[in-house]
Amino acid sequence: MNRIEAVGVSLPHLCISTDELAEAWGQFSGAGIDEKRVPAADEDTLTLAIDAAESALARGSVPKADVSTVCLATTTPPLDTEAIAPRLVRALGLPSSVSTRTFTQSTLAGLQALDSGVDADGPALAVAADAPRGDPASEDHPFGAGAAAFLLAESGSVELLGSASHVDELAGISYRERGDDELRGLDSTSYERTAIRESVTNAVERLGSVIDGSDTDSSDGSVDEFDASTVDGAAVYQPDARMPSRATSDLQIPKEALARGTVVDRIGDAGAAGVPLGLAAALDAAAHVGDGGTNGSDGRGDDARTLAVCFGSGGGATAMLFEGSVESGFDAALDGGRSITYPEYLRQRGYVGTVDVAGGGAHVSLPTWQRSLDQRYRLAAGRCPECEALTFPPEGACGSCHRRVEFEHVELPRTGVVRAVTSIGHGGAPPEFVEQQRRDGAYGVALVELEHEGESVTLPAQLTDTDTETVDVGDGVRAVVRKLYEQEGLPRYGTKFVPTP
Repeated sequence: MNRIEAVGVSLPHLCISTDELAEAWGQFSGAGIDEKRVPAADEDTLTLAIDAAESALARGSVPKADVSTVCLATTTPPLDTEAIAPRLVRALGLPSSVSTRTFTQSTLAGLQALDSGVDADGPALAVAADAPRGDPASEDHPFGAGAAAFLLAESGSVELLGSASHVDELAGISYRERGDDELRGLDSTSYERTAIRESVTNAVERLGSVIDGSDTDSSDGSVDEFDASTVDGAAVYQPDARMPSRATSDLQIPKEALARGTVVDRIGDAGAAGVPLGLAAALDAAAHVGDGGTNGSDGRGDDARTLAVCFGSGGGATAMLFEGSVESGFDAALDGGRSITYPEYLRQRGYVGTVDVAGGGAHVSLPTWQRSLDQRYRLAAGRCPECEALTFPPEGACGSCHRRVEFEHVELPRTGVVRAVTSIGHGGAPPEFVEQQRRDGAYGVALVELEHEGESVTLPAQLTDTDTETVDVGDGVRAVVRKLYEQEGLPRYGTKFVPTP
């Protein structure tokens, strides 16, 4: 059975204070949420998943070539009827032999993906990424975004002690109609609270039978209940900041344990990624606590127990209990967010002012685009076998000796230096980038120099997550995968650069 070896977190850099929402609408319906994260025009669940997974891989020691399984959870995929897990695999540079499993339709998906990764044969990646949307006047108020990725291997430091579920038909608490991209609910508060509380209680109590090995109810029909008062951290279903305590009111989870795994107050309701993000925060907190209680004698919480509980509209609840700790960098991911106004929020999320652009632009056929994916995702260059010079993109003749050769595949580093920079204002963008510019404003374009083994390659690329006025020649930048534009109805992704601290 796999254990959690490393955790990665990705949060959008844009954020909005809930005071802005309350001022715009005269009220705010996300109880206890102070601010929430906002996906930028070039961000979606795939780009968040890629960023979180790259962070987990960088923190862990498992080579990419050894990853055998990728489990992906999201309720908001870029496309309804096209699998996005293969795009994630390609963008990360994982082997094409990787087995993929996708979980969707319910906020239970996040823990389902993690549970599947734990049971996988060989090292695995479990990633939960979500960015729910709703009516801007009501359901959308609490919705945020984010992603958490878990690198799983037998050598991991965090062990899954057991998982248990409560299954029931509980429709309508949150749902999305077919063909629509907005979540809504029945607004039946009493029905919702009762369903969530009973499901969560039943799932957590059944952990007792699972952990002691019986995995069944007692002969007299009772359940060997799990003592929730012993946990050091708890990430519980959190569409708002009040729900974790309400959902666990029949249990005895310590308040400080709930606090360690509650993140919705700072990022908003992240759907299927909410509990995995809370788990990442709680495991990180366990890695930094001092000695005492159930924590290990070395002061790093090696024996700390963390509970994760998801509720899924239509399907009940799932509870998982972990032992151990691992650093996730959750607090660091929260730092540096840029606050935006409510009108900016509406534009970034695409709620207002969408436009159709016809004609012009650089039409790139899908077969041509497919052939260039390694360049666009992984910055794959070519080394000439004759003169050993690097060429990017690795097509045609060598850029140094001008011979037509079969290039050797070389992956360029993902950090570089700005050698020239400019800003593309309104009216100056090619048609394929007009929608991004309408939502995000003027964008920066830079010539970025990347060095590899004493040689350098300079390439043009867009800048993102930054005000172009603050980027100068000589600044360091880091490659990220973001949405470039849509063509033929399909989103296309590639490398952009963000400034490094």
